[in-house]
Amino acid sequence: MKTPKQQRKQKTTQSPTPKPRPAKPAPTEASKPVQKVVTQPTDSSERIQKVLARGGIASRREIERWISEGRIKVNGEIVTQGVKLKTGDYLQINDRVVHWEKFAEQATRVLLYHKATGEVVTRNDPENRPVIFKNLPKLETARWIAVGRLDINTSGLLLVTNNGELANRLMHPSTEVEREYAVRILGNVTDATLEKLKTGVELEDGKAKFDEIHFAGGEGANKWYNVIVSEGRNRLVRRLWESQTLTVSRLIRVRYGPIVLPEGLRTSRCYELTDKELDLLFEYAGMAKEKHLVTSPDPKNRQGRRR
Repeated sequence: MKTPKQQRKQKTTQSPTPKPRPAKPAPTEASKPVQKVVTQPTDSSERIQKVLARGGIASRREIERWISEGRIKVNGEIVTQGVKLKTGDYLQINDRVVHWEKFAEQATRVLLYHKATGEVVTRNDPENRPVIFKNLPKLETARWIAVGRLDINTSGLLLVTNNGELANRLMHPSTEVEREYAVRILGNVTDATLEKLKTGVELEDGKAKFDEIHFAGGEGANKWYNVIVSEGRNRLVRRLWESQTLTVSRLIRVRYGPIVLPEGLRTSRCYELTDKELDLLFEYAGMAKEKHLVTSPDPKNRQGRRR
C-alpha cells in the first residue's frame, strides 16, 4: 500500500491525457491554396531595329523603313514590323549577311578622343595615314562608332561610342547639336565680314551661317575666333571663312553639345565618360538612362579632366 506522499508524487509524474481534437474537413478544390508557377523567358529576343541601331547600322526609323520596303530577311523570309531576333537567326539586309550577334546587349560606353592633325576618322586608310580607331581600346562585342567626323587637317574633340542609337541621335539634324570650334584666321577680318558670317552666306550646298562668333585674341595677321554652328555639313567652318577670302590656318573642335574637350587630354588619347556624365548625355539626346554595370575601364583611357 502506497503512502499519501508516494501517491502525490505519482500524480505529478503522470502526463495528462490529451483532449481529442476535432477532425479537419477534407480540403475541397476551391479551398486548396493556388500554387504560383513563375516561368523564365526562354530567350533574350529583341526587335530587329533595336539590335541594328545599337550596332550602328542605321537609326531605328531608317531600319523600320527598310523593313517596310522588304529589304530585311530573317531565315530567308522577308520580315514585317515587330519581328524579333533570337539566337541562331540568319539575318540579311539587301541579301547581304549581317552577323548581328556581335551587337549583343552591352553597357554604353562613350569616349572623348583628342584627334590630332593628320589623323583620319576611318577604320582602314589605303594611304596608310594614322587612323583614330587604332588608338581606341578594344571591344569584345560590337564596334566603336564615331559621332560625326573631323577632316584630316582639323584637330580636337571627337566623340566615339559603342551605342549606335546614341550616335544617330547626336548626329541627326533634328537634334541641332551645337559644335564649337577655335579657329585661327590669316587675314583681315572686318566687322562687316563678321556680320555677314552671322547673317548667312550662300555656299554650293545652300545657305549657312555661324550661330555665334567671338574674338579670342591674337595679334598681327593671325587672330583667333571661337565659332558655333548647329550643322554637321562637311568642312562647313572652313568653307564659311573661305567664302570671305580668308584662310583658316588652324581649326580645333573644343565642344560637341554638352561635352567639352578636357584641358589635360593629350592628342591621340581618350577619356571615358563616367556614369554620371553618361546620364547627362542620354538626357541631352532625349533617351532613357541606362542601368549602369560595374566595370573596370582601362586607366590609360581615363586621362584628362572636364572643364
